[in-house]
Order: sequence, then structure tokens, then C-alpha cells
Amino acid sequence: MRKIKQWTAMGLATVMAMSLSACAGSKGGTSETTSAAETSKAAETTSAAASNTTSGEPVELKFSWWGGDSRHAATEEAIKAFTAKYPNIKVTPEYGAWTGWEEKQSLNILGGNAADVMQINWNWIDSYGQGGKSFANLEDYSDVLDLKQFSPESLELCKLDKKLMAVPISLTGRLFYWNKSAFDEVGVAIPTDLDSLNKAGEAFKAKDPDMYPLAVGEYDRMILMVYYLESKYGKNWVDEGQISYTEEEVKDGMDFITGLEQKHVIPTLATISGDMADSLDKNAKWIDGKYAGIFEWDSSASKFKKALEGSVNKPNQEFVLGDFIKMGNNNGGFTKISMAYAVSSSSKHPKEAAMLIDFLLNDEEGVKLVSTERGIPCSTEGLKILQDNKLGDPLTIEANTKVMGYSKFTLDSKFEHNDLKANPDGVYYKVFGKLSAGEIDSKQAASDLIKGVTDTLEN
Repeated sequence: MRKIKQWTAMGLATVMAMSLSACAGSKGGTSETTSAAETSKAAETTSAAASNTTSGEPVELKFSWWGGDSRHAATEEAIKAFTAKYPNIKVTPEYGAWTGWEEKQSLNILGGNAADVMQINWNWIDSYGQGGKSFANLEDYSDVLDLKQFSPESLELCKLDKKLMAVPISLTGRLFYWNKSAFDEVGVAIPTDLDSLNKAGEAFKAKDPDMYPLAVGEYDRMILMVYYLESKYGKNWVDEGQISYTEEEVKDGMDFITGLEQKHVIPTLATISGDMADSLDKNAKWIDGKYAGIFEWDSSASKFKKALEGSVNKPNQEFVLGDFIKMGNNNGGFTKISMAYAVSSSSKHPKEAAMLIDFLLNDEEGVKLVSTERGIPCSTEGLKILQDNKLGDPLTIEANTKVMGYSKFTLDSKFEHNDLKANPDGVYYKVFGKLSAGEIDSKQAASDLIKGVTDTLEN
């Protein structure tokens, strides 16, 4: 069973932190007027680069990814820049929101109809890799994809059957983010421990029964429960292919989640479902300050911030990064490879597909355009480009540094398996849905969760 080992994650985080510190005083790049001779020379260089890497024959690539509007816009701009550099390559984008995305893409991958270049979750390598047959071995294209920019440890995590199935884009972890304006309106402090979290629930209910300090869906509840268990008991959720927690301990976690509903800290899942929103960042209650907190990946928080700041009914709301809520004597939470780029084994143009990946992760123009829309880069060159030009969302940088320095636990590669996290038929959705609806108690929920996760681990 492949895992993100803590020494690997923290080692990468240390490299990032050291690099950030070293470049903190660097000056951003300035725009200068280029002479006609310089322009001509640049054009010749681009032409030479293209001839060295492509045949010049027309090539068509499909590139698929999920995300929010800002990621879509930035990636489309990067595609335009790539095709301007390589005019013989046409790139067709395919993108959407996360809901239903994995189900659709898994069918494409297993059916041999996947896009040439894919943004994938780390666990897709195991879940849909078919023993190393689904994705191209990117080591075969190291002449156009600079793999030296990634640590050997991070690349090792993306291998299957000794083949490099993908290259990591970034590392990520979950943090608490808050609508400070909503907390100020209610007149209560942003939570830092369980006691203050529960008091916030009481205060929000007294202010407005439709207001909650935190909102979490089914999968969010699973991650939050594991955060609670790790904080309290100090164990990885899974070790060596087996759940590390007893049924009684998992029941404790289920009681914790139920308690958050009972204390008006989080809305029931029926309430969230009734909001009729595709995702929480598009939920009117989040946008207008009724839901005042989220527990989210550092690489995904920007879409929540943008949605909140774009509120028409409540303009000028303040979105802030919070402290890790103290729930025990340990630092709960885990880090993981947030996402990676892979090339389909069915691609007719894998070399050009690898060139597109290199452009997005290592090329100055591509890196500047995409910035931190997919988190803080794992690529050494990509990170340096952002630092030298003082680019990137400050909140994402702050959050990534914070989570890498705090979270101490490892993530099992099957934690995000589709059998567990698929909506609505995954184990997490079924168990937490029934628990929230009162169809099962915490003991039964713990038993059902353990069985479902164990079955997945053993398959």
C-alpha cells in the first residue's frame, strides 16, 4: 500500500519554506521595451524550440481538468500561450466542477477514451491505473518534460509497476477558513478549540436559526472526523492497509459529528441538500454569510473567497484563514499530493502531451499564468518563478505553509477511492447521510464505516 510518508511531505514542505524565505526579498519582474532585434531573436528561439520538440505536423490534444472559475480562466490563458508557442498543436479544453467529475473521467480512462492530458487526483493512479496500463510512463518523455524539477520522493509516490504514471502538481492539506464579517455580526470570536466552536454554534443560533458557524458535506465530515480522531488518539486513520481505530473510537468520532449538528455548529445534510446548490462555494447561504466557515483544501479555498467577496446582498465580507482547532493533544490532519498531471496511454501524441505538462509546470510563461490556481508548485523551477515575480495568491501561500508545518499524519492511497467518496453511492456519503438523517445511530455508523473502508482496502 502506497502512502504519503510524513518525512516525504514534510521534507518537501521544508524545501518550500526555505525557498520562500530565501526569495522573500526578491523583486518582481518588470516589463521592459524590447528592440526589434531582440524580438526577432526571441521568435527564432521559439521556432528553434518548436522544431527540436515537434515534427511540425498538425497535432490535436484534449486537456481535461476540474476546478472553479478562476482555475478555468487561468488554464485557458495558459493553453493560448502554449499554442502560440507551438502553432502546430491545437489543445481542446474539457473542464467542469468536481461533482460527478471522477465518475465521468473514470469511465473514460477505463474505456480508453480519456483526454490526452489529465488533471488527476493522486489516488486515481491506484484506482484506475490498471497495473500501469492506463497512463503513459512519463519517464519515456523526459527529453521534453523536465523531471529533475521534482524530488525523487514525490515522483516515487506517482509510480505504479515502476512506471511514472503522473507528475505531482502540488501538496495540500485541509484548514479552517472563516467569514470574519459573519462572526463580527454575531458578536462571537472565531473558534480555536472545541469549547469556542460549540459556543459559536449557540451564538449563531441565537442570532439567526438559519446561520451556522461551519458547513461541511459528507466527504468533509469524514475528513473532519479523522482530524478529530487523530487529534485525540494520535494515530493514522489507516496503517499498513488496516484501520487503526477500534469501533468504539470510531463511534466517538461519529458522536462528535452528531454533536456538531445538535449544538448548531453545522447544518444537517438535509438542510444543505435543500439549498439546491451544486457545491458549497455556489451556495447562496455561503455567499451571503449564513454559513460562516469551511474546512477546505488550501488549493481550493480561493473559489470560496471569490464567491464570498462577490456577494451582492452582503458586499465587503472578509474571508480569513483560521487557526487549527484544538481537539486533543495531537496535531490532527494529513497532507497529500493535491493533484497531478497524467497522459493517457491511448494518446496518439504523448510527446506533445508531455510538452504541455512541462509548459504548465516548468515554463516561465505557463507558470505565471496558472500561478497558484492548483496550489503551491512541487516543481522547483515553478516555485522559483512565482517567488521571483512575487506571484501567487498570498492566502494560498500562507495556508500551504501553515498546513505543511502543522499536520503530522499520513494519508492512505485508498482514502479517496471512488467506492468511498463517490456521491451519492460512496461509503462516506451513505454512512454520514444516514447518521445525519437519524436512520442509524453512531454505533451502527461506526460499524458500517469500518466495514465499507475495510472492504475497499482489501480489494
